[in-house]
Amino acid sequence: MACPRVAETADVVVIGGGQSGLAAGYFLRRTGLTFIILDDGAGPGGAWPHGWDSLTLFSPAEYSSLPGWPMPAPAGGGYPGRDAVVAYLAAYEQRYTLPIRRPIRALALHREGEGLRVATDGGDWVTRAVISATGTWRHPFIPDLRGREDFRGRQLHSAQYRGPEDFAGQSVLVVGGGNSGAQIMAELSLAARPVWVTEHAPNFLPDDVDGRVLFQRSTARFLAARDGLPQPSAQGSLCDIVMVPPVRAARARQALSSRRPFARLTPEGAAWTDGSAIAADAIIWCTGFRPALGHLRPLLDADEFCNPPVSESGEAAHQLWLLGYGDWTGHASATLAGVTRAARVAVAAATTHATKTSPDITNQFQ
Repeated sequence: MACPRVAETADVVVIGGGQSGLAAGYFLRRTGLTFIILDDGAGPGGAWPHGWDSLTLFSPAEYSSLPGWPMPAPAGGGYPGRDAVVAYLAAYEQRYTLPIRRPIRALALHREGEGLRVATDGGDWVTRAVISATGTWRHPFIPDLRGREDFRGRQLHSAQYRGPEDFAGQSVLVVGGGNSGAQIMAELSLAARPVWVTEHAPNFLPDDVDGRVLFQRSTARFLAARDGLPQPSAQGSLCDIVMVPPVRAARARQALSSRRPFARLTPEGAAWTDGSAIAADAIIWCTGFRPALGHLRPLLDADEFCNPPVSESGEAAHQLWLLGYGDWTGHASATLAGVTRAARVAVAAATTHATKTSPDITNQFQ
């Protein structure tokens, strides 16, 4: 009979070492509990190192920060780029001496006695509370459209896109109308022949509205809905397109027009219901992500779920909290600016359970 693997132990195990896992680690540091952060990345930064080369935040650094330490402003001003965010997250780990083990990938979560066993490719952990913060990057979403399997060209998701050089001179369909689609379309328009396909006409925000303003407006709407008050009149959402400098430049070149969705893909490209068609060498799907929850399947059967039910603290099951997957795990919790509140609440709840003390322990997180 095979002997069970000897497991390490911790009061709390955090799965995922990106921005959400680091925010959880910041608050766990203040509890006195033993905890570990398991991260499957080769290095710091979570999903950010995998973003395309020119990826830029659409908020100033001071409005894109994790708890305790503001992100340093980039030299020369402007919005931080991908590499600046990665450097900030790497420095954040060191600043707060967060106990991170990598690369370790969580494979499954099981109940064991009064606790949970986290099975990984680097050994098992037994714990009284788990905070899952794996994000969405490993679960890109591509719609199952008619003819997609027949298209002979190259297909990739924005998660795999790196830069325009690979598409120089090519005809490219850019599918998706959010900020990713706009930024990729803007730089491809200088090197390729892109056609932008969006469900609706893109909603470009005024030039003076950035992510900071959007977050404030979104928060005001959230608080009004929570408190049963009338919705504020100011419009704009985190899904609208922020006019960062490359997008403004593309607008000035009149390179940001878009077409409504095609009826089907063909081996050569795309066809519309009006009989028009476009030949394409490649398709870049800027169609978003779904929560990466495959490791929770034994507990939640959630590998295909987009919105597992969670409590206001992010609790999805006994001893399990979800953090950073979107509004359903806390308002704007998938953003650098918004994860702080969600992490504070989730850690307070997990701490209450792990220590078996009164709920008043949450006072230390106020």
